[in-house]
Amino acid sequence: MARTPIPTWYFVLVVVRSEDRYLMVQERGQLWYLPAGRVEPGETFVKAALRETLEETGIPVVLEGIVRVEHLPDIYGYGEARVRVIFTAKPQDNTLPKSSPDKESLKAAWVTLKEMESLPLRGIEVQEIFHYVANGAPIYPLNLISFEGAPFL
Repeated sequence: MARTPIPTWYFVLVVVRSEDRYLMVQERGQLWYLPAGRVEPGETFVKAALRETLEETGIPVVLEGIVRVEHLPDIYGYGEARVRVIFTAKPQDNTLPKSSPDKESLKAAWVTLKEMESLPLRGIEVQEIFHYVANGAPIYPLNLISFEGAPFL
């Protein structure tokens, strides 16, 4: 008997660090979060991470590694699943964060962990993720994610 496919949403989150500062995004609801977003159809996790970070912050980045891959098999009992890949990155150059609102975000800013404590955050996970990375979390290579059927080298 054929099984019904499970609708699955794919997301990327990007921890961008420059020395002791982290890149944050002020979202439409005035809350702050890290650069993040949904992977578009036909897009890889890596391309989505680069695109979302640039769209939301105005800063091009170089991905450095993967903090973790998360899977929520049933989002809040709706019969849908979610997969999130959390990346680390550094700025590609000295581009300043965007300061004018657009359809992606209100603005972006570099903040220290201490400064983050005074911002209205979208969720406590923001601080948890940044502190985890700041305290030496294991960072896995980008090739942890590959295309199905890719050769094992």
